[in-house]
Amino acid sequence: MIKCIKCGAKYDLKDIIYTCSECGSILEVICEPDISKDVFNCRKSTMWKYKEFMPVDPAKIVTLEEGGTPFCKCDKLGERLGVDLYVKVEGSNPTGSFKDRGMSVGITKAMELGVDTVGCASTGNTSASLAAYAARAGLRCVVLLPSGKVALGKLAQAMFHGADVLSVKGNFDEALEAITALALEGQLYLLNSVNPFRLEGQKSIGFEIVDDLGWKSPDRIILPVGNAGNISAIWKGIKEFHNAGFIEDLPMMTGIQAEGAAPIVRAIKENKEDIVPFENPETVATAIRIGAPVSSRKAIMAINESNGFAETVSDEEILSAQKLLARTEGIGVEPASAASIAGLIKLVEGGEVDNNEQIVCVVTGHLLKDPNTAISACVEPIEVNADIKELSRIIARG
Repeated sequence: MIKCIKCGAKYDLKDIIYTCSECGSILEVICEPDISKDVFNCRKSTMWKYKEFMPVDPAKIVTLEEGGTPFCKCDKLGERLGVDLYVKVEGSNPTGSFKDRGMSVGITKAMELGVDTVGCASTGNTSASLAAYAARAGLRCVVLLPSGKVALGKLAQAMFHGADVLSVKGNFDEALEAITALALEGQLYLLNSVNPFRLEGQKSIGFEIVDDLGWKSPDRIILPVGNAGNISAIWKGIKEFHNAGFIEDLPMMTGIQAEGAAPIVRAIKENKEDIVPFENPETVATAIRIGAPVSSRKAIMAINESNGFAETVSDEEILSAQKLLARTEGIGVEPASAASIAGLIKLVEGGEVDNNEQIVCVVTGHLLKDPNTAISACVEPIEVNADIKELSRIIARG
């Protein structure tokens, strides 16, 4: 069953619908299997380990073995911050971001529905993932990207996997409005996060976190927030496991936005249920450069229901955290991903996080998604002769 989160209107799982026809609000899929967690034992560590919680036909699964991403205990950085820190490394998914989880379910649903063309608007990662999974399924893929606003690594992925890539003269929100109109005309099946089946895949991050912790919830989950689907999806997944009796406690969901694109943080701090969009969002973290997130209401609900928190970080804080994570723990992430680490640092310094809290930071995309930013943050290699004495002198200087 598909249900409106605002008015409660219900729709059939076979309906092609993106928002409620009664009130215009966003939708979610209700999934309540009656099973024991023992069924997950000895299954392969992909997100389809939890297939009973995925509302699609298991005979039609389109997968690139997504999920089962590294869950790294980060003792050095955790000790520095005074917390018990784990990092969920979503850049290890097939196309290098968490979006693969949602696209696996979304494309599987597209196959069930018998559509021949899928599409999305994107700041980069969504298009890269959709293009790969559409290719896997043999479907045509159309993506709209904001002109001049997409990191090179992501653009290359979308094009290389055969998508029809169109550059829109405008920002992400304008591109999303345009492709949504095409979807409503029936020209394609929309797979942005307004599609509730996308988030059904992304909720598996929550499944894996509590499974990795031995069927326990951490005290807090911190993650970057752009279009706001991921924070609400993870909360939904953890609640489903809680409702099934698999875990006892629930985490505080903590969303981090860039200062130049922070409508959800502003709404939370003003105690409002709806956002006022940022008309011209701007941040170095291109993956979260979104001024009017479509899942904002779900994100606000997740933060409030979980007694969580929302905070902004500057571009300088993001880039500093990106380098710190790489050089302290060996985990390379794109700038948007580093927002979760930057946010943790800010919350610790501000006294919002208690000493010894068990915290999971979700880092959403691989370092090489945005190679230009990574390169510009480093000094050029020192050019030397292949002379042992000269090399020794330079190495000795440290």
